[in-house]
Amino acid sequence: MNRSSGPEQILFDFKVSPDSHAWQIINDDVMGGVSTSQFRIRAQEGAVFSGSLSLANNGGFASVRSLPVRLDLTGCDSFLLRVRGDGRRYKFTVRTSTRFDAPLYQCAFGTRPDEWEEHRLVFTDFVPTLRGRLLADAPQFDPAQVCSVGFLISDRQEGAFQLEISWIMASRPIP
Repeated sequence: MNRSSGPEQILFDFKVSPDSHAWQIINDDVMGGVSTSQFRIRAQEGAVFSGSLSLANNGGFASVRSLPVRLDLTGCDSFLLRVRGDGRRYKFTVRTSTRFDAPLYQCAFGTRPDEWEEHRLVFTDFVPTLRGRLLADAPQFDPAQVCSVGFLISDRQEGAFQLEISWIMASRPIP
């Protein structure tokens, strides 16, 4: 979904269009870990990213991301998220290339247990990483090249997690 409404552009509205895009789970099992997660989209209720984080076998992350879509967010300066969390810290992630070794740009946000919150994540706060490591020489995040967005948990706390997502928007600067 990609429709504009004034200064905000709705990218994903899980309550209105639950089947608008496919999402992909990527957990630490790609490197031998045993964390688990799932991503469900429930009509009229939104999406739920949930699972269990494990530090066993040098693991410790679970993530979900949209399958490749081309989003030109030129003129926008931030993402807006409406989420309900569990008190844990999550990261919103953005890919600007589908290459395997391309940087993953991420910005962390906290949640309060069982409270709906809206977070504004400014593009300049996104940091480039690759396989969990900060990249010092990566290009700056380019909003004109967004090809995937997602959520990641890697807070080094074992146990169950759950993040509900109502919508994701891009926002233009407020004049």
